Amino acid sequence: MSKQAPIRSQFTDDQIRAAYELSPGQFGTIAKRLNWVPHMRIRAQVSRQLARAWCIELGLHAPTARKPKVVEPTGPRVLLIDIETAPVMAYVWSLWKQNVGLNQIAREWNILSFCAKWLGEPEIIYHDIRDTPHDDSSLMQPLWDLLNEADIVIGQNGKRFDMPKIQARLVMAGFRPPRPYKVIDTLLMARQQFMFTSNKLEWMTGETAGLTTTEKSKHAKFPGFMLWAECMKGNPEAWDEMKEYNIPDVTSMEELYLKLRPWYVGHPNVAVYKDTDKMACPKCGSHDLEQDGHSFTQSGKYELYLCNGCFGWSRGRYTKNSTAVRKSTLSN
Repeated sequence: MSKQAPIRSQFTDDQIRAAYELSPGQFGTIAKRLNWVPHMRIRAQVSRQLARAWCIELGLHAPTARKPKVVEPTGPRVLLIDIETAPVMAYVWSLWKQNVGLNQIAREWNILSFCAKWLGEPEIIYHDIRDTPHDDSSLMQPLWDLLNEADIVIGQNGKRFDMPKIQARLVMAGFRPPRPYKVIDTLLMARQQFMFTSNKLEWMTGETAGLTTTEKSKHAKFPGFMLWAECMKGNPEAWDEMKEYNIPDVTSMEELYLKLRPWYVGHPNVAVYKDTDKMACPKCGSHDLEQDGHSFTQSGKYELYLCNGCFGWSRGRYTKNSTAVRKSTLSN
């Protein structure tokens, strides 16, 4: 049978109402019911979104905002992490455009604190070195243990800063590499798909952007660099503020990650971590998928899927073109 694009005038209001009453709110099923137009004896191509729009138009459905679901615990172990580091201290003769030689370094940098949490779990993991502000050796084992358990690590500027910094301190402390893990950088997620005013965590999680309900913490008593300077002096009030500053970075980053995740191209395929033959979303691992239309490449046609867990799109791995069509298809 031939197919044609649907026209609203093909369907009466009663036909749409009848389809909705049989399956209220299930727009994939409603679309399937509408796809057969008996009096025209043809197959229409009504999508889930089109059926939903018509139901809204007739007042049958009131759209509501939905929050994305957190990845199921049967998937990969996903760790969110953020570190705070002490600066390199050096002898300089000027404030502008300094080229510091190795023999001008007075004190090396080190990790001051870190905050971490597992995606979707409530526990906050926090460690600092307030008792030994220039010796981060006590942080190495808990950091290594977390990374060794993680399948995926998420950080803001994690690929260029947090993870290389952590690995530098680990290897200098004599640790062997942890189990391999993949890194997702929320800074790169923002740069890939959007042009925000700023890609800093403070802006993206702030009131102006409205991307999260949790905001990155701001310095109170010790503004700017003063916080780090006072921590290195062993000031307990500064260390308390450092903790209050470090923890919201991770909780707000988790919410930001979940908001940006469905848009991200190149997300690690979390479905492969599930020991099941049931179809799962490659971004969040949800099994709540709807086949909705097709995706086309230069050489093939593939089934397109919408995830009702994170609202991300994915496509099937096998072409729907027949052998004859594949043989006759040319490439640019």
